Amino acid sequence: MRLIDRAFASIPRDHRVLDVPCGGGRVTAHLAHRGYAVSAADLSDAMLDIARSNLAAQGLGCSVEKQDIEHLSVPDRGFDTVVSFRLFHHFPEPCIRHRVIRELCRVAGRYVVLSYFSPLSVTSMKRRLREARGGRKSEKHATSLAELEIYFRLEGFRLVEDFARLPLLHTLHLALFERVDP
Repeated sequence: MRLIDRAFASIPRDHRVLDVPCGGGRVTAHLAHRGYAVSAADLSDAMLDIARSNLAAQGLGCSVEKQDIEHLSVPDRGFDTVVSFRLFHHFPEPCIRHRVIRELCRVAGRYVVLSYFSPLSVTSMKRRLREARGGRKSEKHATSLAELEIYFRLEGFRLVEDFARLPLLHTLHLALFERVDP
């Protein structure tokens, strides 16, 4: 959540935020407690049930809906900010990654906050070395920041900042992108 806090430090508290996929609602609750108007969405019915339960237990009345991240039933620029945490590393193909980013950008009025696994981290390098030596293939797919920047640029967004605890050591990064067109 420290990365989330760092990324959201420059995002106004009056922003309407979509957390997709919300998983168990941890990011949704974290941002709601900080004053953001957060809606949650996920494709998994089981995760939606967990998120609803967790949010209700904390007294949070956040909307929780079933949504497919590639085909969100949200109007263009329907939220000020969209956050997608701990999903992107599951996408093995560039075409899928681009499709998802296009959809997140369509829905975001101003910002997209996206977590990804960096290929430049020690952990990612160990995974590649293990695979090269005939070890099991990782189900986690690292994506370069340069690749992300291309997709976002095509959708009218620019990189504001890339966050990581220790960039070369930790695989998980969180990038903040901002819409450049009015």
